[in-house]
Amino acid sequence: MNILSIDTASDICGVSILKDKLLLCNLDSNTGRTHSENLMPFIQTAFEKTGLHLKDIDLIVCDEGPGSFTGIRIGIATAKAFHDSLDIPCIGISSLESLSYNIKNDGLICSLIDCKHSNCYFALYQLENSIYKEIIYPSADSIENICNTLNNSYANKKITFVGDGSLVYKDILNKNFSNAIFTVDNNLNSYNLGIAGLYKFIKSNKASYELLPLYLKKPQAQRLLEEKNNLERCDGHV
Repeated sequence: MNILSIDTASDICGVSILKDKLLLCNLDSNTGRTHSENLMPFIQTAFEKTGLHLKDIDLIVCDEGPGSFTGIRIGIATAKAFHDSLDIPCIGISSLESLSYNIKNDGLICSLIDCKHSNCYFALYQLENSIYKEIIYPSADSIENICNTLNNSYANKKITFVGDGSLVYKDILNKNFSNAIFTVDNNLNSYNLGIAGLYKFIKSNKASYELLPLYLKKPQAQRLLEEKNNLERCDGHV
C-alpha cells in the first residue's frame, strides 16, 4: 500500500510517502507557519523523488489536530481535494496520537502539546506488543489538572512524556511523577503519522474516513470576540 502522509499541525511542514511501513521519502522541515506556500511543493518533490504519482497512492493520512488552526485546515483541505479528485481513501490522526508513535518502549505514554498559559492538549496511550491503545481521549486542560488526572489512576506507574509540553512543564512533571520518563524526540513527524494512519486504517477496515479538524479549543480570534461580546452585555446591564 502506497501512503501519502501530510502533517501541517505545527511549525513543521511534513510530507512522507510510505510503502506500507517502509519509508520511501520524508520531507519534514520547520518552515514556520507558511504551509500554504510549502505544502504542495513538498508533495510534488516527494512524488518526484519516489517516481510515484497521485494515482499511485492508496491511502492519504492527515494530521487532524490539535495544533495550528490554519495549518490543520490547509492539510485537511489538501487531503480532501486529493480524495475528491481520485477517490483515494483518507484517514485522520490526532497530533497527540502521532506523537505517541515517537515512543517505541512498552508502557504508558502521555502526549503533551503546549497551548500556552499553563495549558496543554493531552492524551494518554498504552503501548504493548507494538499496539498503541488510547487510554484517555485527547482534551485540553491546565497542566495542574492533567497531573491530578494522571495521579488519580497512575501515580506509581512509569509514564513516558512526549511533545513540546513535556519540555515546557518538565519541572512540574518531575515534581508530580517520580517515575517520569522523557524523550529527546518531541516533534511531530509525517512518517510516524503515516504509520499511525496505516494501523488505524487496517483496524477500522474502512474504504474512506471523514476528515474533520480536531479542535479542542476555540480559535483565539473567536475567544476574544466572545469575551468582548460578554463584556458589552455586562456593561449594558450596569
